[in-house]
Parts: sequence; structure tokens; C-alpha cells
Amino acid sequence: MFENLGDRLQNAIHKIKGYGKITEENINEVTREIRLALLEADVNYKVVKEFIINVKEKALGEEVQQSLKPSELFVKIVKEELVALLGGEQEGLVINGNPAVLMLVGLQGSGKTTTIGKIASYLRKKHNRKPLLVACDVYRPAAIDQLKQIGKELSIPVYEEGNGNPVEIASRAITYAKENNYNYVLIDTAGRLHIDETLMNELNNINDTVKPNEIILVIDSMTGQDAINVIEGFNNQLPLTGTILTKLDGDTKGGAALSIKHLTKLPIKFVGVSEKMDGLEEFHPDRLASRILGMGDLLSMVEKVEAVIDKDEAEKLAKKMGKGKFDLEDFLVQLNQIKKMGPLENLIKMIPGASKMGLNNISINPKDFSHVEAIILSMTPKERRNPDILKASRKIRIAKGSGRTVEEVNRLLKQFEQMKVMMKQMQSGNFKMPF
Repeated sequence: MFENLGDRLQNAIHKIKGYGKITEENINEVTREIRLALLEADVNYKVVKEFIINVKEKALGEEVQQSLKPSELFVKIVKEELVALLGGEQEGLVINGNPAVLMLVGLQGSGKTTTIGKIASYLRKKHNRKPLLVACDVYRPAAIDQLKQIGKELSIPVYEEGNGNPVEIASRAITYAKENNYNYVLIDTAGRLHIDETLMNELNNINDTVKPNEIILVIDSMTGQDAINVIEGFNNQLPLTGTILTKLDGDTKGGAALSIKHLTKLPIKFVGVSEKMDGLEEFHPDRLASRILGMGDLLSMVEKVEAVIDKDEAEKLAKKMGKGKFDLEDFLVQLNQIKKMGPLENLIKMIPGASKMGLNNISINPKDFSHVEAIILSMTPKERRNPDILKASRKIRIAKGSGRTVEEVNRLLKQFEQMKVMMKQMQSGNFKMPF
């Protein structure tokens, strides 16, 4: 997300590095490019205007004028203004309650039902909550079935009564949750193609009856600047506590994210970055600003790794690596853990300077992982533990069994040996970059 905007901003800011001193003339040139980059990313023009005024005012201030490295201070100013624009501090969900209740609202097609499953999964994994999904979208064909399917996939129960009264269903669901020790209730409500009186009356009635801790609006990020109108339409009639932007992995300019908090005062709590049930990220303004400016996002990267890697298993593997006893069975375990982290491209983009290294547009085919997995699984346990015994006849058998070529088997074995050497060097502190 924000690759195009990030590239444009980084190119504009790079010009400042060529100036020994910041003047009104050269700052005008840079801020003009920043303004165009933001407008092309579909950021609201009022937001852009205020952003540029703030940046120019601070960049021409006394501190920058007297600095030995004005370019570094300018980057700092741009980042601080971006963070402020995105909302400043990260605002999480209300977690505690007996039970805590979250009501999700939004227009049809925004990804509401999928998102409620993602939130439930997040609450269970990160906050050890026991969630209950509640089906109150009784009008859209198959909405209840969709929620039940999501619940089944996640092993999270769904409370549903079919096509009844949504207000009564929500009320009885809270009673059911209390009786069965569910400490977080997530209510999936009906959407419409547009905001209308019938929709709002129903949502207000649910709100008055169950008094949720959170009412969060789901917005399709591809809606663009019209997202602000949708938010204001809901917020004028419901006490919204935040928003979630979906489909930020799609062909979106992302300008809505840079406009929402400033124009509506509502925090963005999460962003949807893939269709998978783990494709929901907490929205951290400072981290996103760093990503946009090519500074990376190592904190989010570490969190993703920690979420899927078993610490005991990792320590065991580290010891084996240090002794040079790392084998293909261990490699297969690591491969499966990496696959759980989602598309590798998304992780690579979090590396500082990824854009400058040309890594932002890198494409990794998930099938490549499957091919490697097929090759290793076509080996016997003895071969996986002792790759040195893999001679020509064994390689031919493995290639046939995996549906790959002998060349691919040889390539994998060569890469595995190189990786083993590198890991041993890293463990001993003698690692040298191979270039």
C-alpha cells in the first residue's frame, strides 16, 4: 500500500539533500512536488493545503535555518506532519467488558462480514478473548451462511436466529454470551447500498438496546474521497468510535487513510491488507509514516514474525544451526512458519530502504514455496536428515516424485548448503556479506 505515494514523496524529499541551506525558493519547489503527490494519491485538497502550510512554516523556522544538516530536519518535519495527519497515537479496541460488545457497521460491499471474523481472530490471538459472532444481517441473501462459514473456519461460534428481528437477536445474543462465558461479542449488522432512514433506525435501535463499547465503521479504501462523506453520514447519526479501512492491498491510492482522522476526528483502528483471516493490521500512524517515507517498519515486521514462530522451536533450531546440524526437516519447519506470515512481498516492504533497493515491486510466487516443499517431502526421512547421501539416482527419484526437475533439486540443495554456511557464520559472529 502507498507505494506510488511513497516513491513520489521520497523523490521530492531527496532534492532537499542537495541543498546546503533551505530557502523559501527551494522549499517551494519541493513542497510543490509533495502537494502533487498527495493530491494524486486522492488526499483531500483541504488536508493537503494545511499539510503543506505546516511543513513550510516549520522548514523555514529558525531551528532548520541554523542546522548543519537541514535536509535531515526537513525529513523529520515531514514525518511528524504525516504522523499527525494519520492520527498521532495508535488507538486500540476497548478490550475489557462483561462482555465487551463491538458493533460493526458499513455499506454493502465494504467487507464488513469478513472483517468481523478477522477482528474476532485478532482478539483471540492477541488478547486471549473468547469471542462470539452475532448474525444481525438478516436481509442480505446468504449473509448468515457467510458468517457461519467464517466462524467454522476460525472455530469461533456464531449466534444466529435466522431472519428474525435484528434488535431482539442482538439482545438475546448478549444474554447468551453472559450465560456461556463469552467475554467479547461482535455484532455483524446489515448494510445498504447507501445510507437511508431504515438502516439508521435499525442501527440506532441496536445501539440503544445493547449499548456497545465500540461502534466501528468499515470503509472500502477504494471509495476514495467519498469515504469522508460515508463516515460523516454514519457519524452524524451513530456515536462511532473508529473506522477500519479494507482492501488496502488492492489497486487503491490510499488517500482516504491520510484524510479520515483530520477531517472526521475518528481514529482508524485497523486496515485490511489481504482477504485471509489474518489479513488485518493494527493501524499505527508512526509506523505507516515511516513506511511511506521509505524508513521501513521493523516493529511490525518483528510482531508478524513473533506471532507465527514458536519460541521453543526457534531456540532449538538456533542451537542446531550453531552446531551445523541444521537439516532439510528443520528447513521444512521454517518454510511452513514463513508461509504463515503471509505474502513475503509485504514483509520485504517493511525493510528500511526497500524502495531504494528496488524491493518494493518484487514479486514472489507462492508456487515456488510449494515446489520446494514438494521436493523435500519426496525425500525419505533419512535423506532429509542427511542431504549428503543424495546422489544422482536418488535425485532422479525425488524429481519424479515431486513433479519437478533434477536441476531444481540440485538448485535447492545448493541453496540449502549456502544457507547453512551463512547461518553458522552468523552464529559465530564471522558473517561476511556475499558481495
